[in-house]
Amino acid sequence: MMLWERHSYVIVAIMSIKFAQIREACYKQIMDKLQPIRGMKDLFLADAAAQQHIINTCYNVAAKYNFHHAVTPILEKTAVFSRTLGDSSDVVNKEMYSFEDKSGDNVTLRPEFTASIARAFISEGLQQNVPLKCISNGPLFRYERPQKGRQRQFHQINCEWLGTAGPMVDIEMIQMAWDMLNALGINHVELQLNTLGDAATRQAHKAALVDYFERFKQDLSADSQTRLQHNPLRILDSKDAKDQDIAKEAPLLLDYLTNEAALFWNQLQATLHDLNIPHTHNHQIVRGLDYYTHTVFEFVGKSDDLGSQNTLLAGGRYDELIQQMGGPPTPAIGFAMGIERLALMLNECAIKAPHAVIIPIGDTMTACLKLATKLRAATQHVELIHGGGNLGKKLKKADKLNAEYAYIMGEDELANNHVIKRHLATGAQEEITL
Repeated sequence: MMLWERHSYVIVAIMSIKFAQIREACYKQIMDKLQPIRGMKDLFLADAAAQQHIINTCYNVAAKYNFHHAVTPILEKTAVFSRTLGDSSDVVNKEMYSFEDKSGDNVTLRPEFTASIARAFISEGLQQNVPLKCISNGPLFRYERPQKGRQRQFHQINCEWLGTAGPMVDIEMIQMAWDMLNALGINHVELQLNTLGDAATRQAHKAALVDYFERFKQDLSADSQTRLQHNPLRILDSKDAKDQDIAKEAPLLLDYLTNEAALFWNQLQATLHDLNIPHTHNHQIVRGLDYYTHTVFEFVGKSDDLGSQNTLLAGGRYDELIQQMGGPPTPAIGFAMGIERLALMLNECAIKAPHAVIIPIGDTMTACLKLATKLRAATQHVELIHGGGNLGKKLKKADKLNAEYAYIMGEDELANNHVIKRHLATGAQEEITL
């Protein structure tokens, strides 16, 4: 071989290596960019199985209370949320994913369910269907700091009861929430309650709060100084340590309850006691919007898995929301639970194994497809093993799937209208007719 030919081969080899390195670097750069957006997670295998288990369990409980599945759009006009959550709320001002669509409309990825349900109640003329009892689930979006059990795209189960007033409805909602948590095996929780009274109660209490916090205005956090003008009740659940110290001596709403509001509150607590549902009174559970009335409640987890944000489920009565949105006066109550938070409280969810796998040997795939169709029609969960490999390799795949049985069909079995049924745990097998 001539010297120049050797050099040519060397140059080609070097260039091939260089091209491979460049291709690998480009591929890595592309894949680095194709990562999930911060705070938005993929769900596969055990994570997805846990979420589906929670949804199925809660829906089964809700069906016993005659709640029905409801679906609202993920994307709504921004006014749906800005009007219901309040222009001064952190969700509206800092956390909503809002943008203009191609028509120039201001739209928002839903940050919560209740506003959408209330909008649908009005726009779809659902007043004719009261009492309306619905359960929903799906993704919600808030631009906040990702934390344990809470992402920027997170998932909730939401229950709403529209059209019926009175403390007994609140009792049923709390009882249903309690049943859902128990059905999931989540027992280490505490029910915490508060009352926001009626409109007259809140008006008197709000005036007292403003008078009290004005004396400490310069010492309050910036957020609480803003809330003092708009939602002074929200100062009571501030996470700022100095705000919390100041709030310890703030006027209590219980001292301003009207006779009607006190009767509602006392009846609620007495009935919970009669039903053996333990609860504590937490006067710091508040909702800063005027349409909330009477009962507010939370189920708080006692597990260290949740970190400092340990509320699993929160709800309340909002008798004045529908009317404020332009609909007829409609009493209503609802609650929502975070699926990611519930998943942290569960034991590991196993992915459901198939009842059986079907293993074709030789040219028997069509016959195996027919067998799979027959078994699936009989409600069995079946995995059909595709691809090459000998029987031993395919049995290893079957073992990995944790199936109970393997149906093995070779060309001899097919010719005799038989299949081998193998019990994977024991290895015992028998030949049965198709």
